Amino acid sequence: MTRSYHSPQRQAEAASTRASIVDAAARLFVRDGYVATSVKAIAAEARVSIPTVNLNGPKHALLIAAFERSFAGDEGRHSLTERPALAAIMAEPDTELAITRYVDFLIAANQRSAAIVRAMLAASDSDDHVRAAYRDLELRRHRDMTLAAGWFLQRGRIRVEQLAVAADVLGLITGPDPWTHFTVVRGWDVDAYRAWLIAQLVHLAENLGAGIAAPGARA
Repeated sequence: MTRSYHSPQRQAEAASTRASIVDAAARLFVRDGYVATSVKAIAAEARVSIPTVNLNGPKHALLIAAFERSFAGDEGRHSLTERPALAAIMAEPDTELAITRYVDFLIAANQRSAAIVRAMLAASDSDDHVRAAYRDLELRRHRDMTLAAGWFLQRGRIRVEQLAVAADVLGLITGPDPWTHFTVVRGWDVDAYRAWLIAQLVHLAENLGAGIAAPGARA
């Protein structure tokens, strides 16, 4: 029987090569756009062969991987709450400090990934694979926001009947759109954005508005 051979060095080299390819693709997607970025261009940017890029593709998968690496620091479908940085924040006993640390995490993540999200949205208009991948990404993000809403519920910051709406609100205010609107379009500095987002999260229950219920719920 032939035994499979696993070399830690080869695995590390393969992981390093993939990271270089994904990061190169990310730079080109942001600079030139998804459609205009070819596999040949990615190979040249990453300084690898075209077959090596193809082994790590297809292109739409590299786009999703670029977002995951830029936002969370690694690839994969696992929840953000399973990432060590977020797990540590959620375990912080001081709720105000946890919220502040969460906002700092989001600022760094949005700084790295907001441009990739814009490239992804533009590509989804003309590429069915990207559109499907983006929808899947949004479903995964909503799952994370539902877990985040549950954290606010456990901390006594929202009521149980506000859980579904809180997940939707969190999905909006913590995402790349407000970051882009305030810091890119309107020219806010990071400190102003940080203060705004902390205030939104600290006063989440009040900011949901009186009488708002989940879609389909009875008043």
